[in-house]
Amino acid sequence: MNKPYVKQHIVNGVGYIEFFHPTHNSLPGDLLAKLAKQITEAGKNSDIKVIVLKSGGERTFCAGASFNELININDEATGKVFFSGFANVINAMRKCPKFIVGRIQGKTVGGGVGLASATDYCLATKFAAIKLSELNVGIGPFVVGPAVERKIGTSAMSQIAIDANAFYSADWAKQKGLFTQIFESTEELDEAIKSFTKNLSNYNPEAMREMKTMFWSGTEDWDTLLADRASISGRLVLSEFTKETLKKFK
Repeated sequence: MNKPYVKQHIVNGVGYIEFFHPTHNSLPGDLLAKLAKQITEAGKNSDIKVIVLKSGGERTFCAGASFNELININDEATGKVFFSGFANVINAMRKCPKFIVGRIQGKTVGGGVGLASATDYCLATKFAAIKLSELNVGIGPFVVGPAVERKIGTSAMSQIAIDANAFYSADWAKQKGLFTQIFESTEELDEAIKSFTKNLSNYNPEAMREMKTMFWSGTEDWDTLLADRASISGRLVLSEFTKETLKKFK
């Protein structure tokens, strides 16, 4: 399992969308585009009643943005396009008319925290510590910020965004509302997701669609908001500070 992918399979009305990258499930632009498309298509597929978002492997859920791509950004337009990748996935998730259940099996960083925050119901293992590391490289969690803030509140989001060196435990994330339940192992997590989504798949799809619309009320401006935030990140990634910092990751 060394090749990056985004794939989907359906089991009893549950659509499992899975992404993978050998570099700790980091997300380059092409995978982000495929992920946004897969989520949008699943939302239109009548065979799918509920969606599970997951990643491959046993350890890291998502390491966030691809540093290889960040290092090679040389102009603001390219930077905006890159950061718009996460914006497009988050917007696809919020617009999807079906509930998206997050399966967070391990650590998640930066953009990965944004993806977890954009799910409608998120379950995790005790190993699923979170970190917003963007300030470390001279940018900030601008694109994912609205999703994270919506889920855990301004105070908690500010705490992890400013304390960019620290991982915060799965228990902390549960206390703040990001995770609904925490499990001792991936096996227990998968059993819980199987049982939970089985129940969801038997509910009235129209009722769930209306509830989803209600839950995401007030985010109608996010197409514009997240695009503007992507522009900020695209500009900052060109700063001398960020360029020098990224060289250390080569």
